[in-house]
Amino acid sequence: MPSLTSTFYAFGEFELDAQSRTLRRANEPVALTPKAFELLLLLVQHSGDVVSKDELMQAVWPDSFVEEANLTQTVFMLRKALGETPTRRYILTIQGKGYRLAPEVKPGPANENGHEPGGHSASLVHRNDLAQASADVHIRTTPRAGVRVALAFAVIIVVVTGVVLWLIPALSRHASASLPLHSIAVLPLDNFSGDPSQEYFVDGMTDELITNLAKVSSLRVISRTSVMRYKGTKKSLPEIARELNVDGIVEGSVTRSGDKVRITAQLIRGPSDQHLWAESYERPLGDVLRLQNEVAQAITQQVRAQLSPQQQSRSHLTAAVNPEAYDAYLRGRYYLTRDSDIAKNYFEEAIRKDSGLASAYASLAESYYSLASLRLVAPEPAHNLAERSARKALELDETSGQAHTVLAVLKWRYNWDSPAAEREFTSALSLAPNYDCLHSYYASYLASHGRRDEAMAEIRTARELSPSISFDVDEASADYQLGDYERLVEISRRGMSLEPDSWLNRYFLGVGYQGLGKPTLALPEFQKAVKLSKGDQDATAALANAYSATGRRAEAQKILQSFAQQSRTTYVSPYMIATIYAGLGDKDRAFNFLDKAYQERSFDLVWNLKSDPRLANLRPDPRLQNMLRRVGLN
Repeated sequence: MPSLTSTFYAFGEFELDAQSRTLRRANEPVALTPKAFELLLLLVQHSGDVVSKDELMQAVWPDSFVEEANLTQTVFMLRKALGETPTRRYILTIQGKGYRLAPEVKPGPANENGHEPGGHSASLVHRNDLAQASADVHIRTTPRAGVRVALAFAVIIVVVTGVVLWLIPALSRHASASLPLHSIAVLPLDNFSGDPSQEYFVDGMTDELITNLAKVSSLRVISRTSVMRYKGTKKSLPEIARELNVDGIVEGSVTRSGDKVRITAQLIRGPSDQHLWAESYERPLGDVLRLQNEVAQAITQQVRAQLSPQQQSRSHLTAAVNPEAYDAYLRGRYYLTRDSDIAKNYFEEAIRKDSGLASAYASLAESYYSLASLRLVAPEPAHNLAERSARKALELDETSGQAHTVLAVLKWRYNWDSPAAEREFTSALSLAPNYDCLHSYYASYLASHGRRDEAMAEIRTARELSPSISFDVDEASADYQLGDYERLVEISRRGMSLEPDSWLNRYFLGVGYQGLGKPTLALPEFQKAVKLSKGDQDATAALANAYSATGRRAEAQKILQSFAQQSRTTYVSPYMIATIYAGLGDKDRAFNFLDKAYQERSFDLVWNLKSDPRLANLRPDPRLQNMLRRVGLN
């Protein structure tokens, strides 16, 4: 194919000097490995043409046997060095053919000083030291002696180069194999689809890769919550590795084109920024589950993580999936932490289109539980649909730690069956040891049963999996369950210093003051919690109780009336109404609403009944002790 023959080229905001082997952006050096520079130079010289993979490998790695993974890795690193984004592409992948440089290339002459128009002749990439040395040596001797010396020099260069080419991959493989990784973080995959609207899909693929790796008990995998804050970051990999306290980092890209999806991933030893492995995988959208499994299995092998017999036996069991169903599932995952109701609708759509998608059933179960725990729907229908969905997920995939987690919290907060809840938590922990939310749920369960040391150990584990999250709210929750109000105040203050706009920190601080008999201090915290939460029922009921405790009964009555009016159109927890009557001193009505909460198996009972300071004046009453016994808390 025709090629440009200049030694200087300009494309986009870059200037490339083939003679001095330099690349600059806005007169600033861009560091490239020798192979990356050679690959870029070849693409530049054949601007406008597609260069096949075979041609690139033969030109960049002459007289060497390399796999396509080496090319994929080099292209990936070159794209990162050039600063590619979904809207700014430099190297285009031509399906089934090769690669092409996207921007127009303009050859340019050298300036009057003999340097190319960039002003610098110093190399910006690592040169082949032997080749450079041979170019710089000047031998003063007779013509015949010069020929002999030149031939000897050539033989030495060939031999040494051959040894180096053999040693580099061998030493690289040895270094990779000799130091196994014990902890990794999967950074948000880059969207190389050229379509910003596909961000949900790429984020979903990141999430699913983390989920697959998180099943490996011998490997600590950082949670999605912590890694997503590095999306688009300019921090170096060693810096990220240090912040997350991990040995290895996985980074890569997702390209969705037509009915195909490709994942390119590479594994890097974080502290040293040492490249260990890279590979590219492509499959039809219908085989996306198999694609994710292949990537996760390859990474697991590279880090030399030990799989359980159960994981080994199921590593190949991945079925085809309806692409539209999987798309709806990923949209649901995107909304699950933002709007549980929207997420629920997407999961239901995914199941309608593919009734065999286990992950959609497990996520649907989680969304129903979330809606009930937030008091957006009544407990009974939410429980029934959540349990049915979780059991269907386990019928399709018995290794679903997510489904076991949902069943565990349902057994605890709805069925009041502690032994069954403990069994489900144990199953979930064995299947999803790196699921940070599971450890948070289990910590609250343990604290509600007075098991402080075990609860705090679970919170420490959750912190290790999500080092960028404070988990002060989880610790405050445990202190609340344990009735340790002094520590609750301390933890909530600390949480507020880190997250001043968190309504839960404000709420728990108010609860701590209330438990210590300081309602005047609790009142402003509850007022702020109601405002920040946009009227959460728990925060609002706590405010009403504080109004009563500070002599402002009319304002408490006003909140009580607003709850009664809301209950005509939306679900209002009878437990919250009971706490307001308790604060007003109307014990009989308080117990009437506690009985209603018991009849509907309110999720609020086992969470609050044992330690809620709003019920302080009811504690001597035998009716409260009887209810504690009936829900398994006494």
